[in-house]
Amino acid sequence: MSINLYGGAGKLPCGVGPLFMRILLIEDESKVAQFVERGLTAERYAVDIARDGATGLQLATTYHYDLVILDLMLPQMPGQEVLRHIRTTDTQVPVLVLTARDEIMDKVATFESGADDYLTKPFAFAELLVRTKALLRRGPVNRASCIRVGDLQLDRLTQQVKRGNKRIELTSKEYALLEYLMVNAGRVLSRNMIIEHVWDQSFDGFTNVVDVYVRHLRSKVDDEFSDKLIKTVRGVGYMIREESAG
Repeated sequence: MSINLYGGAGKLPCGVGPLFMRILLIEDESKVAQFVERGLTAERYAVDIARDGATGLQLATTYHYDLVILDLMLPQMPGQEVLRHIRTTDTQVPVLVLTARDEIMDKVATFESGADDYLTKPFAFAELLVRTKALLRRGPVNRASCIRVGDLQLDRLTQQVKRGNKRIELTSKEYALLEYLMVNAGRVLSRNMIIEHVWDQSFDGFTNVVDVYVRHLRSKVDDEFSDKLIKTVRGVGYMIREESAG
């Protein structure tokens, strides 16, 4: 068993402050762990390392992390079990699985257990870093099946949307946009963030597609109601919240 808390003695590396992202790496292969830790530390992330599943689970359920990077083939406790236990106590922390298993069934089972991303070994650090930044940028994940903002309700299981007693019919892109806004209720989302999440990342972010879809969404969600939920933050982007929420 081995734990590395910020490089030892529980101290932060030079230059890392409390505002920096904290990542838990659960990996038993020393070379892989050191490789990933060096790369992430160079990007100014704070990294804790656990070299077996039991220790990783203990850390994951004791401390707050912005991201967990998890191997599946671990001593003491397999990664799938670690993931399932994490999800019973924390449904929001993003989990990136890093493993040599590349079978489709392994990937399906891992996503069904609550993983947010899956990267197979061998891997390039550049790809790991891109995936890490994407998950951290997305932030905590709201996995609730039913999301509410004021009298607006979105059911993720049936993909039905209602405001009050009125059912609202949305296209697939309108639904994806509304879900993203509601999961991040109270948080300002830039147009680029919306494009990356709702559309493919290669989409031309300089078009007004986001503004067009927000107008469509407002016409269905807000126009017939006195309390307008979708807000424009000039020069930044959009957010959704109740008027009474400030």
